[in-house]
Amino acid sequence: MNVSVTKAGTISVDVTGTIEFQTNAIIAKAKTSVSVHVGGSTTVTTGHGYSHEVRHNKYGHMQYGSWGYKVAWKKYRRVGSCGVEELGHGTATLPTSETGWKYWETSS
Repeated sequence: MNVSVTKAGTISVDVTGTIEFQTNAIIAKAKTSVSVHVGGSTTVTTGHGYSHEVRHNKYGHMQYGSWGYKVAWKKYRRVGSCGVEELGHGTATLPTSETGWKYWETSS
């Protein structure tokens, strides 16, 4: 199996969130917001080719792209003077500057 990519484009991801902290005191009340921004982008370029032998009675599949990397995030809220409560969590896949081929085989 011989394949090549002939199209160019940009892949980008942005993850934005805001965390708020509030402190109560007898004399003053202060509130602070912190904004968090994580992002990245990569460009897929032309002219990449790949060859791979496909085993007998199998179907070969190839895909070209930027696979990125996974990051986990959690958002917390302070409860009382010494506790925290989780408000949410999840994962995001952020792009890398690396691009390449992914190959796999199936029976049908």
